[in-house]
This record gives sequence, C-alpha cells and structure tokens, in this order.
Amino acid sequence: MARLLTFIAAVTALCLATLAPPAAEAAPARIRVLYLDQSVGWRHAPVTRPKNSNGPTQSELALAEIGAKSGFTVESTQDARTITPEKLKDIDVLAFYTTGELPIPAETWAAIQKWIESGKGGFVGLHSATDTHWDYTGPGQTYTAFINGKFAGHPWTQGTPITVQALGGKDPVNTAWPARFAYAEEIYQYSDYDPTKVRVLQALDFTDMALKRPWFVPITWTRQIGRGRVFFTNLGHTPSTWDDPRYRAQIVEAVRWTAHRAPGAAKPNPDEQALWALRSLLAYDGRPKAEVEARLAKLAKADSAWLRDAAARTAALRPLWPAKPDSDKAPFEAAYKAVLADVVAKSDG
Repeated sequence: MARLLTFIAAVTALCLATLAPPAAEAAPARIRVLYLDQSVGWRHAPVTRPKNSNGPTQSELALAEIGAKSGFTVESTQDARTITPEKLKDIDVLAFYTTGELPIPAETWAAIQKWIESGKGGFVGLHSATDTHWDYTGPGQTYTAFINGKFAGHPWTQGTPITVQALGGKDPVNTAWPARFAYAEEIYQYSDYDPTKVRVLQALDFTDMALKRPWFVPITWTRQIGRGRVFFTNLGHTPSTWDDPRYRAQIVEAVRWTAHRAPGAAKPNPDEQALWALRSLLAYDGRPKAEVEARLAKLAKADSAWLRDAAARTAALRPLWPAKPDSDKAPFEAAYKAVLADVVAKSDG
C-alpha cells in the first residue's frame, strides 16, 4: 500500500510539473549608454549646464528620464577623455551631441571603430554630431567618413518652418513621427556626404517650403558598419524638440536598434535619395507641386546610373552657392541651369 501511495504521489508531482507554466525568462540586461555632450565649438542650449551650476543639461536630464522608462541606463559626460578602450567594455551604445575637435586619441578612435564593427557596440549621433571632427590617420575611417557627413552651414536656422518627409519605407526608428509633418528646427546641409553608405529615413521636402535649395538635404539616417549599427539625426537643436515625445521616442528606438534590441534597416537607398534630390531641384525652380510629382513619376523609371549622376550634379551646386549677396552668381547659375535642363528634358513627354 505504501508503495502504491508513493507511486501515485510521484505521478501526481510529474503531472503538476508538466502542467505548470514555464518559468519566466530572465529579463534582458539593461542597455548601457555613455552620452557625450561636449562642446569644443558652438555650445547648444540642450547641452549647456544651468547658469552658475554644474547641474545636468537639458539633454542629459531627458536621456536619463527616457532611459529609466525604456530599459537603459545613461552615464553622461562632457569630457571625451572618459571614453577609453577599457570603458567600451562597460557600455553598449555611445551617443554624441558634440561640436568641434574632440580630444579623442587615435588609439581610442581605432578601438571605438573596432568595437562597433564587431557588433559589441552601437553609435547614436544627435544634431551637431556632424559638426564634430578631429585629425586622424590611423586604421579605419575618419570620424567624418564614419558618420558620413560634415556640417556645411544651416540655412534653416532655429524656428525656421520646415517640412520633414519620411524615406526608406516604414521603419521602427521613425514610427513616432508622421510620414510627413511640418516642424520648426535648425537643419544642416553637408559636405563629405556619400548617399551610397547610408539609408536615409527623413529629409526636407521643399515642395511647400519657403526657404528652398536645389539639392538633397537628409535629416536622419542609419548605417551598418561590419556587424555594428550607426544612427544619426539632425533634429535636437531646439530645446522644445527635446520636450517633444516623438523625438524622445525616436531616440529610444535608435538606442534599442543600435544595441541590437530592435528591428530596423540600414541598407542604403541611394536611388530614392537621388529622386529626392531631383525633387529639390524642381521645387527650387518654382515648379507647381503637381508638376513636380508628375515629372518624378517619369524619372523614377530612369536608369539608376543616370539618376545618381544627376543627383551628384545637384550636390555639386552647394559649394557654388553664392556666399554673400554680392558674390559672383554666374558659376552657380550656369551649373544649376544645365542640370535643370537635363532633368526637365528627361522628364518631358
């Protein structure tokens, strides 16, 4: 009888163990972010400490707050020397809101690149991270080549009305923003920008903007380097942007994506960028939006090589832009009219 009871108890225990819900999986480790908001050049309001205080900046407070709500920790510093090869072992994402020539030694920048390429770390660049540079001749890329652009002026200053358009299809990093929306921000244009290296997710649409330029102006992009992920957005100049829940949500998704905790895309979209460059050209010429759309529909069928060449010609207009009202406009006008004529001819009929 005792053996029978023991057998029944064993069977019952086995059944209960089988029916019991599986043990909850351990929560993933929190993403560790090191945020550098050092200004060697111009200092923006979101990275300026309170007057007569060493307290946190607006952006530091914002990142700490959204990090606490979203599963990542943030260590903030205004000293680039905090970043060392050893420090990289303790973080998952490096974020920059910086200006000027940062004091980053060659061995540290080489280590950062290796850390990212291996997939052990990710990079998030905010607003003026493209107004940052330093001399580097070591292995890998310069910082400018790495982030894929260098500040070359901002015709769209703080408070300028802009229209932002999503590119690259639906992407989790962009989900908080509408596909198209009006905003007011300071927006950069770039030198040293290679459209074949990045996937642009947001750009200016000049078809209904007052201040236009005849070249492509990307705002947000992603990039894959080896197994590592890089994100950049030019948004974030204006303090009110840091209070915008959509911008905060975009930063959260950028951190999660660069840390390999969220899906997203980084495959370059140079042909789509080329079409938007030609859209900028036609809009600058004052063409009605309906005509611009009709011509773009035809240009979308053009050969990829032709599209990219035409877009490159529009990008070459930027350094020809008259620097002052009394500057010689002839070189710009000649190049502008030549590429415009070719684009119009290609989209006629």
